Amino acid sequence: LSFCLFNTLAFSQELELSKIMAGDDFVGHQPESAVWKYHSKGFYFEWNKTDEFQTYFDCNLGGTPKQIETEDLHQHDIKGYYSSNDESVKVFEKGSSLFRMDKSGKQQVFKYFRPYQVNEVRSNGDIIIQIENNLFKIDGTSNSLTQVTNFVDGNAAAENYSENYLEHQQKELFQIQRKRATQKEVRKQFNDSAKQPELEPIYLDGWMLDWISLSLDNSIIIYELTKYPKNENTNYASYVNESGYTEANTARPKVGSSNPEHLLYFVNLANNERKLIETDKLSGVFQEGEFLRRYNDNTVKALEQPKAVIYHGHGFSENGLNYLIEIKSYDNKDRWICALNENGELKEFDHQHDQAWIGGPGISGWNMVPGTVGWISNDNLFYQSEKTGYSHLYSYSIKSKASTQLTDGKYEIHEAFLNQAKTDFFISANKSHPGNRDFLMLNIKTKSMTPILTADGNHMVSVSPDEKSLLIRYSSKNKPWELYTAKLEPNAKMKQITISTTKEFNNYNWRSPEVITFKATDNTEINARVYEPKEGTKNKAAVIFVHGAGYLQNAHNWWSGYHREYMFNNLLADKGYTVLDIDYRASKGYGRDFRTGIYRYMGGKDLSDNMDGRQYLINKHDIDPERIGMYGGSYGGFITLMALLTEPGKLKCGAALRSVTDWAHYNHQYTSNILNTPDEDPEAYRASSPIYYAQNLEDKLLMLHGMEDDNVQYQDVVRLSQRFIELEKKDWDLIGYPIEKHGFKETSSWIDEYRRILELFEEELVTR
Repeated sequence: LSFCLFNTLAFSQELELSKIMAGDDFVGHQPESAVWKYHSKGFYFEWNKTDEFQTYFDCNLGGTPKQIETEDLHQHDIKGYYSSNDESVKVFEKGSSLFRMDKSGKQQVFKYFRPYQVNEVRSNGDIIIQIENNLFKIDGTSNSLTQVTNFVDGNAAAENYSENYLEHQQKELFQIQRKRATQKEVRKQFNDSAKQPELEPIYLDGWMLDWISLSLDNSIIIYELTKYPKNENTNYASYVNESGYTEANTARPKVGSSNPEHLLYFVNLANNERKLIETDKLSGVFQEGEFLRRYNDNTVKALEQPKAVIYHGHGFSENGLNYLIEIKSYDNKDRWICALNENGELKEFDHQHDQAWIGGPGISGWNMVPGTVGWISNDNLFYQSEKTGYSHLYSYSIKSKASTQLTDGKYEIHEAFLNQAKTDFFISANKSHPGNRDFLMLNIKTKSMTPILTADGNHMVSVSPDEKSLLIRYSSKNKPWELYTAKLEPNAKMKQITISTTKEFNNYNWRSPEVITFKATDNTEINARVYEPKEGTKNKAAVIFVHGAGYLQNAHNWWSGYHREYMFNNLLADKGYTVLDIDYRASKGYGRDFRTGIYRYMGGKDLSDNMDGRQYLINKHDIDPERIGMYGGSYGGFITLMALLTEPGKLKCGAALRSVTDWAHYNHQYTSNILNTPDEDPEAYRASSPIYYAQNLEDKLLMLHGMEDDNVQYQDVVRLSQRFIELEKKDWDLIGYPIEKHGFKETSSWIDEYRRILELFEEELVTR
């Protein structure tokens, strides 16, 4: 792999839409999915030079990456390794074979051509694997395979079947039927007496086994069962496809759909005692949401039944006396950190409640996604909480029943995991700047923080098994993701391993947009990126780019996930526009109050932050108030619509891509966090949905949407279009892309979309 330094000199290359909209085919395909080898002497990573197929590379520590031929992949442990808690035993896969590495050396222990997963690796060499619904133990000495659990589809009633009237009548009337029944019973008795006694069956009875954990002495299992409701799905049409017919495709239900049901069981395998875990003793589990005061004469009522919850298991303590459980409520308001003791009793350690919705780094606003929770020792556990307004790390002592805050400040812990000695945490945090991801070490005893990697940008770090080296995926604002290595030491120096950018990409002097801060109307500090035109080219027009996802950060110091938009913003700046990219309210990285600033009103503070950004452009960059446009996709498209429809006259034009127009038609998991449900909180949906403000359209609007979008569906813009038609609105256009989903795939679609956006800005902001 040849190495050339990125040239930072100015180049004369002019950006072209046809090139930058090719995305990574123009930028260069960046490495990803890097994993250490179990011996710490090298690593594997995925580096797809095109989008067509997966390509893996093998690299020794400090060496040059070598591509692995496809036919040789089965000889490499490209998935990485599993290890026991003390790292004394490591397990990895090569093809369909499972290998163990311990002090006695490496040996193959299992080969199976059907899917299985490694559930746990133990320091005695035992490996617990899961095949379909059941756990099996591979013995650490003999490598013998033993089934540990016996989950069975169906129910006990089917196994204990008794004959019905007609079957009984057949035997009563016909000798041949009595003879056959007797022979069948004799065979059954012989088989039952000859076979080895089976594990006691656990019948699933129509439920799905979600997860299962086994105690270290193999005496206890804890598992969650899930039953998914039959919600009504949505549909979208495919017009351009292989069949030539219009095809109706199924997509997700809409907000307000029923949640899954979950049951948590504790089973003592020694006596087959099975215990259903109840949640009725959890703090606040009977309290309805505070927002319902608006509809209940200013009162909060007690629920008749405990809130519906989901469970996440985080493993047994080393002494096996406690099993760590994270519980989240489906109304998105509560999170409990608990443990099940050896008798299956549920003990609550920490209760987190948010009258908006639970979320934040290490906590997760998605009920199906577990947060950061784990064991430090038999008596101490760790978790994250937004108690101080920012997501920080805490420990809890079971013995003293006291929690200790381990990190503090106006920054967030984005990732935390223990070192092998369990004396320190490896931490990813935005401590040095909201737009950075620093890599640090936190000593648990002293709470002192040691900086390891703190250069501006994002460090995505994997620590080697021997904890001497780091494998880093790093990027800065104008340099895409590359792989680096470094020693695990304070203020480590990184060595670059890959160069993925193309010659054409390198032949342009990409801006490193300044991250600035301005004050919002309510005095909240708002971060934004500014793309400045070159001296002498400024046209006094401006464009505001609005990132999508809502809870996402884009005014940061690393390579943006919106890389096409980043390049388009450079193109706009080359043409004289000043571009502002704002981390508006609800963006990631700024704490709880910022995160929940849009609760019950999307298009409120998030929009006003963008309008305050407009004023910042006028005051600080000498922008003509009559020559400001806006564009954005998904949530950014929604904000663009809200800007034009609730703040008419503030923008000359706007381009709304794949936009939500009515939140009652979006999905349940995302929307119910922020707006509750339409039946419970109709005011929030009406206030937050652009379709209710269609009558206010005055400025030029361009809507662009994939017709096969299964996320924000094409129906959204069709319904808004019908409102515009009925209201006799004229200054709007809708462009549908027949083969595109939410994230466009085809370069031709990207080019057409951004050509139209550029023409909109040129016509409305420059030539008029």
